[in-house]
Amino acid sequence: MSQAQTFETTTPARPAAHRWRLQVVHRTRFHYSGPVRSSYNEARLTPENSNRQTTLRSKVEIEPAATAYAYRDYWGSTVTAFDLHSPHAELVVTGTSIVEAGPDLGGHDRVGWSGLRAREVQTQFGELLSATSLTAMDDEVVAAARATVGEAHPHEAGPLICRFVRDHIDYLSGSTNVKTNAMQAWTKGQGVCQDISHVTVGLLRALGLPARYVSGYLHPTPAAEIGVPVTGESHAWVEWWDGGWNAFDPTNSVEIGTRHVTLGRGRDYGDVPPFKGLFSGPKSEGHTVTVEVTRLA
Repeated sequence: MSQAQTFETTTPARPAAHRWRLQVVHRTRFHYSGPVRSSYNEARLTPENSNRQTTLRSKVEIEPAATAYAYRDYWGSTVTAFDLHSPHAELVVTGTSIVEAGPDLGGHDRVGWSGLRAREVQTQFGELLSATSLTAMDDEVVAAARATVGEAHPHEAGPLICRFVRDHIDYLSGSTNVKTNAMQAWTKGQGVCQDISHVTVGLLRALGLPARYVSGYLHPTPAAEIGVPVTGESHAWVEWWDGGWNAFDPTNSVEIGTRHVTLGRGRDYGDVPPFKGLFSGPKSEGHTVTVEVTRLA
């Protein structure tokens, strides 16, 4: 197995009381019915560096060995791209990262609804104010969300919408798939973090708040023991702009903090899939994904 990419930073950490040090191992294993002749792939498995998060170390390993290169995509996510041209019946891609994460302790000046309607805001955030095929919501649902918000300031409207969605959609693993759109999940009343985030993003945008879908990981245990690995999974949450960016996890009704590791952002899941690719050869027999998260400090 060859290491395709390694990032190291020396950014000073924040006070330990506000941060957790987490190790995330995300492994995807693809199985084919026979030797695949060639494949072209992108992995978004490198956590970001930001005000609330420092990526101390990150690498993407590929088996069979492949030459990879990294670049930043349009939305700012780090992408590891690689292709294979030797026969292989299995492909394994493993992203391993050590990250210090915590709440965003910064602040910003907030704007009201009139400020959000200003031409410069509409121009700057046009892509994050428009519905996509995965986030579009019907008018009657938007009207109900608007009634829930009432006269609340945009800063208060964000959490109100997050809780409005969570009160309507029950989290149920396996109830949907990556192609399920927001209205399908809303009508079903069930979904996973991806669906809950898509609905939330769609309603925030419909009300006039620029909003983006965030891909990452969540340590499932609020009082996690240090050094104990646990089974996790990819996670999703939302951010909205009211003069600055605010983040919230609508699936768990919590603010983003020490347990959340951010990978990337976009309009919806389609902009930030952990892995995507295409291949030439026998049909796929499916794939398995495992995520292991360990609190180190």
